[in-house]
Amino acid sequence: MPKGGPDGGDGGDGGSVYFAAEPGRMTLMDFKYRKIYRAGNGGPGRGKKQHGKKGEDLRIPVPVGTTIRDASTGEVLADLIRPFQEILLARGGRGGRGNCHFASATVQTPLHAEEGGRCEEREIRFELKLIADVGLVGLPNAGKSTLLSRISAARPKIADYAFTTLHPVLGVVGLDTDSFVVADIPGIIEGAHEGKGLGISFLRHIERTALIAVLIDVASPDPVRDYRQIREELRAYSEALYRRHHCVVLTKCDLLAPESSIPALPKEGQVDCFPISAVTGQGLDTLVAALSRKVKELKAAKTSETAEQP
Repeated sequence: MPKGGPDGGDGGDGGSVYFAAEPGRMTLMDFKYRKIYRAGNGGPGRGKKQHGKKGEDLRIPVPVGTTIRDASTGEVLADLIRPFQEILLARGGRGGRGNCHFASATVQTPLHAEEGGRCEEREIRFELKLIADVGLVGLPNAGKSTLLSRISAARPKIADYAFTTLHPVLGVVGLDTDSFVVADIPGIIEGAHEGKGLGISFLRHIERTALIAVLIDVASPDPVRDYRQIREELRAYSEALYRRHHCVVLTKCDLLAPESSIPALPKEGQVDCFPISAVTGQGLDTLVAALSRKVKELKAAKTSETAEQP
């Protein structure tokens, strides 16, 4: 400013990048086609000490249940499990100071200004895990999809060959006064914890469930071996998952010969066992009522535990 000293304003701060859990968004497909996201640049300072405009923030919607990890270290940066939950992942750079900040008694007309600070950059990896109350697990063709189709409005693909279910399917089980969400997961095989079969695609989707229902086909040549195999796969994948509350559902009881008895499985604590037939409807009402009670009990216990934490 002629005869008036420096009057260059500060640059605007850069915009920041946020991720927000958006109800109704179901997949991460958008990120397959777009890899780089940038918030807006801060505006330059102007004369008369006018500050530059702040850069526009960028809010990126993701499905509820998305875990965000640092791509290089694997560190969990955010776990968006509540609708509309939002997290700041990359902060915009600070705007540089204008030349009016550098005037002094000896330098009354400074001709330099300060560059803006660098913004944060992150390379991240997404992982989507289902949010369900009950996870149905079992060997291929244990009857998970048939059961889900009978107790909810979900219509998973059903056939008599392994891995009919290639993707997790959610179903809402409605009762007179309450409801809960059940997830039908691709069948588990030996080595699933190492990624065999549909391995990790299956196991990660039950990490959030309150209760695991282990389905055992009573018409199998060795139901006890099937049960132990499933439990060992859970243990190999995650000790926490192995210790998760679970019940046993004995399926296809309509195929048992009249003189045959229901197989006795190993008792691991006080684990409830429910013989059912999804075809005839045998035991379904008892099973649904028991699952509902247990889910409410576990949710109440978790809420109480969270409230007690400082």
